[in-house]
Amino acid sequence: MSVGRDRAAHWFLTARERGNDATRLPAWSTGNRVRALVDGAEYLGTLAAALADAGRGDRVLFADWQGDPDERLTDDGPTIADALTAAARRGAVVEGLVWRSPWDWQRLVPSRNRHLAQRVRGGAEVLLDQRVRSLGSHHQKFVVVRHADRPHDDVAFVGSLDLAHSRRDDADHRGDRQRMSFGGRYGRHPSWHDVHTEVRGPAVADVETVFRERWEDPAPLSLLPWQVVSDVVRRTLRRVVHGPATTPAEGPRPPSVTTAGPSAAAVQLLRTYPPRRPRYPFAPDGERSIAAGHAKALRRARRLVYLEEQFLWSEEAVRPFAAALRRTPGLHLVVLVPRHPKRGGVAAVPLLHGQVRALRVLRAAGGDRVSVFDLENERGEPIYVHAKVTVVDDVWACVRSDNLNRRSTSHDSELSVAVLDQDVDHREPVDPAGLGDGARVFARDLRLRLLREHLGRSGGGGGDADLLDPVAAVEVLRRSAAALDGWHEGGRRGPRPPGRLRRHRDPVLRRGPSLLAAPVQRLVLDPTAAAAGARPPAPLR
Repeated sequence: MSVGRDRAAHWFLTARERGNDATRLPAWSTGNRVRALVDGAEYLGTLAAALADAGRGDRVLFADWQGDPDERLTDDGPTIADALTAAARRGAVVEGLVWRSPWDWQRLVPSRNRHLAQRVRGGAEVLLDQRVRSLGSHHQKFVVVRHADRPHDDVAFVGSLDLAHSRRDDADHRGDRQRMSFGGRYGRHPSWHDVHTEVRGPAVADVETVFRERWEDPAPLSLLPWQVVSDVVRRTLRRVVHGPATTPAEGPRPPSVTTAGPSAAAVQLLRTYPPRRPRYPFAPDGERSIAAGHAKALRRARRLVYLEEQFLWSEEAVRPFAAALRRTPGLHLVVLVPRHPKRGGVAAVPLLHGQVRALRVLRAAGGDRVSVFDLENERGEPIYVHAKVTVVDDVWACVRSDNLNRRSTSHDSELSVAVLDQDVDHREPVDPAGLGDGARVFARDLRLRLLREHLGRSGGGGGDADLLDPVAAVEVLRRSAAALDGWHEGGRRGPRPPGRLRRHRDPVLRRGPSLLAAPVQRLVLDPTAAAAGARPPAPLR
């Protein structure tokens, strides 16, 4: 069984359904190879090797929400700034877009985004990009490496990992020695769980298109007076110097080619852009294909939707999941969230208010078919869940930059990669949903790898027998969490049960602070652009 165009169209948005005729992106591409990179140490180490392989005539393109120039890619280095600079000095064209917060003037720590832009040298162009909607941000996180003479080595990295402190943790979850400020609840070196992807094949050119569309946007990079003065004083780039990557004289760059191997995948890039003034040339009415793409995939959900999610803030964002639970009485939803917000105190109340309301919507639709967990490491410290992953019935998988909130689905810029593997996974159940799609290798392997990590199981697929069936796996997760919860409640007597899962306990919010939190959460922390004229997702068949 393979992914023909008709089969892919059951899961992926068509060009019409994307709802954005101005983009140069194709609906999707086939013949790709996609590998999940779980936790930051795996991603950053792989990225270090890819950057070290870039030289004369090659291109390195990246976009990020937050970057720290001194973050080490491996234990022995290099730092991210040194790796990018070295590629530029070897003759690669290095171009970057990093979101510029309007509050940069308050960020005096010498490792914030402005300093990343300043410290990547060797002729590289790294721009601080504030071409966003009011109160919005550029939240896309990706890197593209393209080779002038070796297109078969082209690679893109897309997901939720920033090039920043605290990210370089691994499956043991002892934390990144280069930590960001977290508060006390996550320990001295906070543990950080995350997921990224390595993409090879024609979709690499599509990721470059996402970069190019933003790079060529003629709107001013920033308008705030104190930023203009700061840029002049610090000699920060305020405009594109070299222009587009391709010119009529140069011709188009060679496309990435399919990587040889036993399996290939269809890949669809999903985005959020808000309506903005001046308009984005590549999305004049905005784009909400992340929301539309999830809505379409969820219409086929029958057994299990598995989610890992940093910010579950919004009733609106979870309604497609609630609709799927109501439509299909046998459908289960597993959600993995952080135990606590990164920062506690009064600032956390609006975030927790949004999460409580979102979980209420899901539980009203699915009852005990909704299972919510968080994680802790073997020291008993909570693990911060920054991953953004959706897996539907072991068929459609999406590794995301976006969160399940209004901001990510309508207001900020986001980029997520949806994967439909070509080959069926022949382990039983071969077709969990019973729709003829068959479980797919990438989606199933991603879910199983994540569950093995959270259950404290090492090694490859030898211990997966009780996890293959999606609904049976839910019971395994529940039993593991119950055992660890019981051990804590019993005073931690005896050996600690294996695994890291704990049943997530909803915060208890007092009525007064909750009422005050609601407008802050909806208007500032989690705004929506939809009410201001964003083009809604196209109707789905």
